[in-house]
Amino acid sequence: MSSPPVQLERRVGQRFPYALAVSVFEPSSCITGVGFTQDLSSRGAFFFTEVPLAQGSQVELTLQMPSEITLGDSMPVKCRARVLRILKPSAPGGLGADGKKIGVAVRLETYEYLAIQPDFSTVHTRVSTLRPDREEKPSQSAPAPFQG
Repeated sequence: MSSPPVQLERRVGQRFPYALAVSVFEPSSCITGVGFTQDLSSRGAFFFTEVPLAQGSQVELTLQMPSEITLGDSMPVKCRARVLRILKPSAPGGLGADGKKIGVAVRLETYEYLAIQPDFSTVHTRVSTLRPDREEKPSQSAPAPFQG
């Protein structure tokens, strides 16, 4: 009976299994798209996307970095990354039967912490839908609060 081959672990940081939305931008071709992560660490990520990326290319990823990685609050970040490996949809372990999404392993090289946007619903006043079949009369009193 033979023992399985010993594999060298190249990862420096602990990977966390997160399914997070990610925006992808490939600067050399100006291609943009979206995807979602399978796992993430402070130094790398593996994600699925339909963006046609190539091994060795540089990409920008924008995502909500979880608190386990920031060691503080969860916050939006833009990362510059290098594509290390591409897993084609037809390869073993590829994503689903849709034949479109590729798996992408990247090394994160730089981070840019983005300003946290306030909650949209608390900043903007809700506007009702206008109905042409119903004419509203102006009110002198303050409007009633929205009752969802």
